[in-house]
Amino acid sequence: MRISWRPDARAVLKDKGVRQSLSRYFDVMQNDKPAKFMIASKLPADFTEEDTLEKLWTLHDTLTTEYYHLEGRLDTRQERLEELEAPEESYSDLKIEIAKRILQKCHFCTRKCGFNRLAGELGYCRCGNQITVSTIFEHMGEEPELVPSGTIFTMGCTLRCKHCQNWTISQWFEHGEIYTPEKLAKSVGHIRKRGCRNVNLVGGEPTPWLAKWLETFKHVNVNVPVVWNSNSYYSEETAKLLAGFADVYLLDFKYGSNRCAERISDAPRYWEACTRNHLHGKKYGELIIRVLVLPEHLECCTKPILNWIAQKLGTGARTNVMFQYRPEWRADEIPELQRRLTHSEREQAIQLAREVGLTNFIT
Repeated sequence: MRISWRPDARAVLKDKGVRQSLSRYFDVMQNDKPAKFMIASKLPADFTEEDTLEKLWTLHDTLTTEYYHLEGRLDTRQERLEELEAPEESYSDLKIEIAKRILQKCHFCTRKCGFNRLAGELGYCRCGNQITVSTIFEHMGEEPELVPSGTIFTMGCTLRCKHCQNWTISQWFEHGEIYTPEKLAKSVGHIRKRGCRNVNLVGGEPTPWLAKWLETFKHVNVNVPVVWNSNSYYSEETAKLLAGFADVYLLDFKYGSNRCAERISDAPRYWEACTRNHLHGKKYGELIIRVLVLPEHLECCTKPILNWIAQKLGTGARTNVMFQYRPEWRADEIPELQRRLTHSEREQAIQLAREVGLTNFIT
């Protein structure tokens, strides 16, 4: 039995602004083009396990350029994916090898804890070396262009948001279930065959599990867009590994002020990481930006965020100005977060989006 779509999920197919900002995603979703992970698996990579990490990164930089040339040729039908031979070692395999090296001194997120997760050490996120899943289901509450979305919620997070709505997942109050990459790949195939438009990697936060996600998609044999659903607090190394893997960057833009980021989410240097990763997302894939409006944070956060989006990503950037905030977990520790948004705050946020010229935003 296939799942049904929301009415707005059908209507969005004809929305010119959305189609323009997410054109390749729609093509992959409709099986007119291959997902990035499928292309990456066909690009040869000449490396060995004895190569230094520096040498692997140099090769990765070269192959990233080659990857996007190949993607362009495939998209314009100059070549066909099924006619390309599977190499002994691929661009995808190179990413997996680099990610394994990173696990030895973990720096997937901006904190760069440096713990050896392969040896059982746990850092800030408390994620080990076996991907742990909370739930897998067809999500009907995401942006209309995404639903039905095949969401895979993994345990752990790189932040400590006082108001986290998924705190039982992000902070390990649940136990979760350990998956092998092969088993997880079967789940990806299943949700795609059930009619989901994409596979949505979320949590918690997907960043700590990037090595396992790359390995998982080595075993996926269905064409499905990969949605990287993240808090945007990941390292530049992670951003480089996501190029040629993530089709859609579904990125939170949480704070317009580092002071707010540290006070509410224990996230030093959030602005620098977040802005850099949004620019990476625009360069290497397609973007959907989530801006959760917080009570009394319109001037310090919402306003500078929307202004930056318009100036750096363009007024046509697909942006979700979100009014779903509700006090959760430890929100009572932050005085202004002890209540929901007022009608006036919602109206002011919409006005701010219009004033900076955003033309492709939803609420």
